[in-house]
Amino acid sequence: MSDDSIPQAPDGGTRWRRFGLAVIPGLAAAVILGAATTQGLLAASFAVSGDSFKLSADSLRGQGFAQYGDVATSIDDTSRPVGLSVIDSAELDNLCMSSLVDLPIGQATLLITAGQSKPVAASGMLVDVEQLDGNATFDTIEIGRDASTLDKVSGGNGPRGAFGLQADGTVIDDLELTAWSVNAGTLKLAGLRLAAKPGNHECF
Repeated sequence: MSDDSIPQAPDGGTRWRRFGLAVIPGLAAAVILGAATTQGLLAASFAVSGDSFKLSADSLRGQGFAQYGDVATSIDDTSRPVGLSVIDSAELDNLCMSSLVDLPIGQATLLITAGQSKPVAASGMLVDVEQLDGNATFDTIEIGRDASTLDKVSGGNGPRGAFGLQADGTVIDDLELTAWSVNAGTLKLAGLRLAAKPGNHECF
């Protein structure tokens, strides 16, 4: 970001540059490595934040896909229904992740972008989905299978008696996703850029 686009606060106030240096690493850790405290197999060791975030991609290509209903619990013990999606391996083109935050100096958008020239690659990907929009194609899909018997993804089975679906693979174009957490065993972010921008600059 250029200095022209960064408003300067009066002496004693918060400066945007200082704010960005302090907050961006935390956003990267929370968004990329954060995981939900769920009721199923994939329980995490810490709770999600109290705010969802947005993720978009021109295309997501995944091998091994499973999903079932679950609960994400935030640090204030608020529980929210989610669709827990598990993907063995995935590639994403033109990835964007954003979180809009309210600060004493106004709104700011914490933004992560990657994968413009080379796809973002993830393995062991877990997403607590609040809402997903896009154009999807599934290979050999099974809908309504008991979540405890899902077997197309390593460790992707859910609670007994719960509704589940699975597929050998999926392609989702024009992906727009609101989520509470994304967790991955490995995540390779080609062309990574982190930014803190004054105002609303969310992915969609």
